[in-house]
Amino acid sequence: LPESDFDDPLGIGSGAGLVFGATGGVMEAALRTAYELVTGEEVPFDKLRVTPVRGMEGIRTAELPIRKTVSEWKFLKGVTLKVMMAHGTANAKKVMDMLCRGELDDYHFVEIMACPGGCLGGGGQPIPTSPEIREARARAIYAEDEGLPYRKSHENPVIKQIYEEFFTEGPCSHLSHELLHTSYTKRGKWIGKQPKVKRIKK
Repeated sequence: LPESDFDDPLGIGSGAGLVFGATGGVMEAALRTAYELVTGEEVPFDKLRVTPVRGMEGIRTAELPIRKTVSEWKFLKGVTLKVMMAHGTANAKKVMDMLCRGELDDYHFVEIMACPGGCLGGGGQPIPTSPEIREARARAIYAEDEGLPYRKSHENPVIKQIYEEFFTEGPCSHLSHELLHTSYTKRGKWIGKQPKVKRIKK
C-alpha cells in the first residue's frame, strides 16, 4: 500500500466550537460568524471576546447593533440584534414562559442550556462541581479558544471542505437540514405499556 497520512477522525476544531461548552458559547460562536458574514467585519470586541454573552447569571440578554452591511444583507442595516442566554432547567422554564407570553417577540436568538453553566457543568464532567469550579472551567475554555488558529466556525478548513464537496447547495439546503438537524417526538411518561404497581397493604 502507498504511504498516506493518518486519519483524523475528530477533524479540526475551532475556538467557536470549543466555547460551546460554556453558557453563552453557542451564542458567541454564532455571533462571531453571523456578524462577520453580514457586515464584512469581525465582531467589535477585543480578541473576539463577545463579553456581553458571557457570564454565569441564570438569564442574560445582550444587544449588538449592525451599523453597516455587505450588499446582500443591506436589509439588516440599522438593526440591533437582541439575544438571550439562559442555563439551568429552572431558568429554561422561565424563558419558555416568557416566550409563551409573547415577551420575546423582538429577540432574534435565544440560547438555552439545561446544565448549570452549560456543558461544563453537565453530567459528563468530573464531580463534585460548584459555581467556582464551573467558572474556572469557563475561564479555561476561553483561554484555550484564544490560543487556537481558527476562532470562527466559518474559518474552519474542514467545514469549508465539507460544504465545497458534499453540502454543495449551502448551509440551509434540504440535505444539510436533513443530516445536521434533529427532531423530537413527544412521548408520554412511559414508552409502551405503563407498568403495574403492586400496592403493599400495611
